[in-house]
Amino acid sequence: MIYPIIIGNTIFSVFYSLFFLCFSGNAATGITSFDFQTLTLTSLKFLGDAHMFNNSVRLTGDLPVPNSGAGRVLYNKPVRFRRPGNPIPVSFMTYFSFSIENLNPDSIGGGLAFVISPDDEAVGDAGGYLGIPAGSVSVEFDTLMDFEFKDVNGNHVGLDLDSMLSTQVADLDLVNVNLRSGNLVNSWVEFSGSTQQLNISVSYSNTKPKLPVLSFTTNLNRYLNEFMFVGFAGSTQGSTEVHSVEWWNFSSSFDDSESKPGPDSPPSPSSTATVLNPSAAVNSPPPSIAPAISNTQTAHTTQKQSKCHNQLCKQGAGAVAGVVTAGAFLLALCTILFIWAYSKKFKQSKKQEPFATDIFKTPKEFTYKELRLATKRFDPTQVIGHGAFGTVYKGILLDTGEVVAVKRCSHNGDQGKNEFLSELSIIGTLRHRNLLRLQGWCHEKGEIMLVYELMPNGSLDKALFESRFTLQWAHRKKILMGVASALAYLHHECENQVIHRDVKASNIMLDQGFNAKLGDFGLAREIEQNKSPDPTVAAGTMGYLAPEYLLTGRASEKTDVYSFGAVVLEVASGRRPIEREAAGVGVNGQRSSLVDWAWGLHREGRLLAAADGRLCGEFEEAEMMKVLLVGLVCSHPDPSVRPTMRNIVQMLEGEAEVPVVPRSKPSLSFSTSDLLLNLQDSVSDLNGMVTLSSSSSEISFNGDGLPLV
Repeated sequence: MIYPIIIGNTIFSVFYSLFFLCFSGNAATGITSFDFQTLTLTSLKFLGDAHMFNNSVRLTGDLPVPNSGAGRVLYNKPVRFRRPGNPIPVSFMTYFSFSIENLNPDSIGGGLAFVISPDDEAVGDAGGYLGIPAGSVSVEFDTLMDFEFKDVNGNHVGLDLDSMLSTQVADLDLVNVNLRSGNLVNSWVEFSGSTQQLNISVSYSNTKPKLPVLSFTTNLNRYLNEFMFVGFAGSTQGSTEVHSVEWWNFSSSFDDSESKPGPDSPPSPSSTATVLNPSAAVNSPPPSIAPAISNTQTAHTTQKQSKCHNQLCKQGAGAVAGVVTAGAFLLALCTILFIWAYSKKFKQSKKQEPFATDIFKTPKEFTYKELRLATKRFDPTQVIGHGAFGTVYKGILLDTGEVVAVKRCSHNGDQGKNEFLSELSIIGTLRHRNLLRLQGWCHEKGEIMLVYELMPNGSLDKALFESRFTLQWAHRKKILMGVASALAYLHHECENQVIHRDVKASNIMLDQGFNAKLGDFGLAREIEQNKSPDPTVAAGTMGYLAPEYLLTGRASEKTDVYSFGAVVLEVASGRRPIEREAAGVGVNGQRSSLVDWAWGLHREGRLLAAADGRLCGEFEEAEMMKVLLVGLVCSHPDPSVRPTMRNIVQMLEGEAEVPVVPRSKPSLSFSTSDLLLNLQDSVSDLNGMVTLSSSSSEISFNGDGLPLV
């Protein structure tokens, strides 16, 4: 019987939740308390280079070549730091664990900081500025000795008040902590509003040191607004440092509140530091430090003391009885509530088996009714796109007023369910600023739906071909860089490599600032490390499909690279990958391949003529030429010649040279024996696409996967 265990655990959870509500405070009293376990991804805001990686927050990029960049992550709700007419600011305590690892020990520079910021939009500069925006109060952990900011060394902690010149500094060499060691470093920052005492402690141990590395009084009033945002910022300066935040808890209250966190007080139950990555054994929460109460008493007491003791015992017994009675009542109430809720859930479970909750718990589970009302009963006028296996609707959530995109699966039965689970399980593990963020899901009434953030500027193909305004070159460069970063993350930074298989302009969404967000993972596949991809029926959109994928059905990272190359040429030229235009290579209305057209211009020595005429020459020719060459090298017929997405990012950033591209487009050749060997698992699915001649010892194909006669 497992029901008693489930009931017991659930009652404990309910009781703990009530206990949490009693002590966590509320906005009205100015109390804020949270930790990484109570937060969801929607509670965090990622800016700049910040992203999730293996259940930790990374503030900067993960490139193995020296680069300069900055990123911030914030708790997305403002925290009250002052009250009108009250000169005493808030008291707060934060505990966090972080690590700074250098992929290339020869490069140095950057660091991270705990930041109290006046806004949640700006990202400060890279390098010695640590990504800290103007007007911030920050505690910096600096790994770069910058003479401009009068740094003591490249291993120090300091307090910055709206300036990168620290008002107080401590050399961490004195406490045997090396920020650049790659080891997990723990820090406590505590501030008392009434005494204006600030303590900063740093240690490898998760037990707070007896003495802080910095302890001083400071008037923060002039630097604190009524509401500010808390979080972390980090940066690199021509280095390969990786800045990861593993844990974080934060609590604050005003000193006249009931649950005020003083510098010497342990965290409240609601703000106990919780591991973000539970599998890391070293990451255990710091123990609460409470005064020990001795139970021993002296054996010799007077008669008067004995009488007093008896009276206290009676009073204590009455108090205990009251507490026990109240606890029993609360326990009974929780039991009744749980039995009612569980019986209702049990009835529902007979009708519907456990579904997406088994694999993905972070986003919100929406009801069918919520999404039906949000999309005006799935009104066709609300349709904003068609993705792999689904139609996408614009919706407005009635409870919050938030505008979202609702993807409604177009397949029924096991096929639709498997495709939905595939997409959900993959995107559930992905965290990157250039990937479309999942907000929730629904599986009800035979419908399966995903809810995403809505991108104000729609998809890239609509911005290129349907907008009344010409997409500026600066925006186009930023879009290509964003998509390249997202694909580099999928190919090289995930635990299991993810092959998107459907990289195209209509699956690239644009936010308000024309930042690219790669979406639609309906065709995506995870590839375990050191394992070859299994053959499948080639799926995707013509014009973006690599020739070897069409022939073998085996998708790899190089097939995504080919698709990205087609997108690059599309963005630079303003032409679709497949067109029926007399101006193309084809004649008499034949289908014209953008890739072939660009290769033809390159052969003639006039590749720059491929630039979109609507730009009216408003671009740097050298930059346009570089982008076009990147498009060609990505669309090389031979997959082994194509660069990796990590290399492509370096090319677009100017940190690596574009390889020499041959003038004539090479043809891809397969020997018959090799081709048959590669097709042994999938040739039956491809019979309609390719016809092989047994008398031919070698077959050549052009870049679109068609035989050369």
